[in-house]
Amino acid sequence: MPAVARTYWLTEPCRIRREDNSVRIERPDGSPIRIPVTDIRDLVAFDHVDVNTSALSLLSRSGVTLHVLDHYGNHAGHFAPSESMSSAGVLRRQVEISGDPERRGAIGRSLVLATAENLRWALDTDLLAPALATLRAALPDAADRDETMAQEGNFRRTGWAVLDTQLPSWLRLGGRSRHPPTNAGNAFVSYLNSLVYARVLTALRTTPLHPAIGFLHADTDRRRNTLALDLAEPFKPLFAERLLKRAGARKTLKPSDFETEVGRASLSKDGRKKVATMMREELATTVYHRSLRRKVSYEEIIHLEALKLVRLCLEDTPYKPFRPWW
Repeated sequence: MPAVARTYWLTEPCRIRREDNSVRIERPDGSPIRIPVTDIRDLVAFDHVDVNTSALSLLSRSGVTLHVLDHYGNHAGHFAPSESMSSAGVLRRQVEISGDPERRGAIGRSLVLATAENLRWALDTDLLAPALATLRAALPDAADRDETMAQEGNFRRTGWAVLDTQLPSWLRLGGRSRHPPTNAGNAFVSYLNSLVYARVLTALRTTPLHPAIGFLHADTDRRRNTLALDLAEPFKPLFAERLLKRAGARKTLKPSDFETEVGRASLSKDGRKKVATMMREELATTVYHRSLRRKVSYEEIIHLEALKLVRLCLEDTPYKPFRPWW
């Protein structure tokens, strides 16, 4: 896949067809868009898509992933190309490390702590300092994954309550709800979390790592890939909570950007377009990377995070989860 390939966000119902070595996206207004398949990193569908086997064959052969979000912003599934970057050596080491309770536990605890610190950074408030201190003290005593996740859940609930103090009343979470989201704030977070998961999964598929062999989340989640869930955690505050806070402060979102019913909410057509634009612009943001001595985009940072785990498997380099340095 060429370095210039990019993500295409499908925010309206459409048909996906093959036209020679290009993908033709037919929109409701009747004006098709033709994109050379070599220009596509992946496709993210926010709405109904009609795709035939000819188009899927082209996507697979070109290493393009199609992500599908459901009406409420959950990652409903994806069509992925056949494994082309797999490495037996990396896979064996990945399984070995994941199967070692001590190493797996250490990586899981480091992911939880990094995520908490990133949420504190994203919200930019001292109100989370006591909860973060409690988490730091409790994590070393977490005996297994369940205890680690319980500590993570305690901190997250505090974090969401603090986030609510920074939001207009109509965007407040009032506690996290997912299946389905119960209000506008939860709908926004669900969509953004799913997009982060999709970005991580796409990054993992460009490495020799197996996305289903992780360290923190339970292996019993059959719908999603465990390693993608793990690596998404430290990035969620950077995109979901941070962008929700920004949207509330700048009044980027309006109640009309959501479809709300009793006990459930989702993004409207205009809301999906706004969220896609916000995410696309944020992923393109660049910061100076001190080790690489050049600017990197947030999108590239996600890929670099996956490469850290490749180095863990190949060189036994200790894995240190992502933390903003800017």
